[in-house]
Amino acid sequence: MAERVRVRRLTDQEGQRLQQIVRRGSTSSVRHRRAMMLLASAGGNRVPVIAQLVAADDDTVRDVIHRFNEIGLACLDPQWAGGRPHLLGPDDEDLVVATATTRPAKLGQPFTRWSIRKLAAYLRKVHGRVIRLGREALRRLLARRDVTFQRTKTWKESTDPDRDAKLDRIEHVLERLPDRTFAFDEFGPLGIRPTGGSCRAKQSRPDHVPATYHRTHGVTCFHGCYSIGDDALWDANRRRKGAANTLAALKSIRAARPDGAPVYVILDNLSAHKGTKICQWAKRNNVHLCFTPTNASWANPIEAHFGPLHQFTLANSNHPNHTVQTRALHRYLRWRNANARHPDVLTAKRRKRARIRSEKGIRWGGRPIHAA
Repeated sequence: MAERVRVRRLTDQEGQRLQQIVRRGSTSSVRHRRAMMLLASAGGNRVPVIAQLVAADDDTVRDVIHRFNEIGLACLDPQWAGGRPHLLGPDDEDLVVATATTRPAKLGQPFTRWSIRKLAAYLRKVHGRVIRLGREALRRLLARRDVTFQRTKTWKESTDPDRDAKLDRIEHVLERLPDRTFAFDEFGPLGIRPTGGSCRAKQSRPDHVPATYHRTHGVTCFHGCYSIGDDALWDANRRRKGAANTLAALKSIRAARPDGAPVYVILDNLSAHKGTKICQWAKRNNVHLCFTPTNASWANPIEAHFGPLHQFTLANSNHPNHTVQTRALHRYLRWRNANARHPDVLTAKRRKRARIRSEKGIRWGGRPIHAA
């Protein structure tokens, strides 16, 4: 049997960068779709499911995953270029790139970053070699070699001493027990304000949403649950995060598998997820909590599904109040659950279970999740 195509284990920096691209959706469409493929694969989704999620061909998804396993995040920016031969040799270009990506202070220069003018002047005086390039030619060379002018970024490395053990446990339940595994996380806060986005429109005649200056509706928080085996997502909008709302979500997950057999829930280390009442209830009801490592929430499989949720319900919207916003979220989730999984992946039993869940909804807090 052929080995399953899947991304290698992500580092903390890679996971957080992919999570940022998927959630914000403000980068190019190529980077956004490829980041969704990688994050979904890291969450245990199979290739046909990912292809359905991003509307791509199965072979395209496999190529992106293989490319990531070879070169890392550089695969987000494929090099589709040609043209005449370069005027500089490969060694000269490597020297230019190495100089541009080195802090000037390390090279004895009295500034903290390069400008094109300063870099071109330095290259004319570099020891043992003279490289004469105009500023425009230098700029083009750096752009071709994927060296651009960017803001400095920071990230948090996971300091969790049990990082590898937690990731191993998450991978185990995703691989071995997908029908018994769920994911839970919050998304928000969600305010009531016109939100820019993107849409189809006549050239030079973009659609507009009005501005607002008075925001008196407060905020809500999307509490989402995701069934790995059924590929079904459901939610409830709450005014705030808290242990009571987390417990209500866990009870809805337990209700999805009422047979009493163990279920596994992947969630992050928020204090509202690990209170005494929650731990005691989970122990009594055979619910096993699989916490992601500290500063590694990207390991939660639900993260890959928050990007489309934001892009298709919140971006380019102007909801007048939280009731309308919640109805829009529920309508999208009903559509998503009916169209999410590739038909060849689900067995007849899973298709039946997904249809029942989509039609009736899992009861959460005493009412169906699809009720307004």
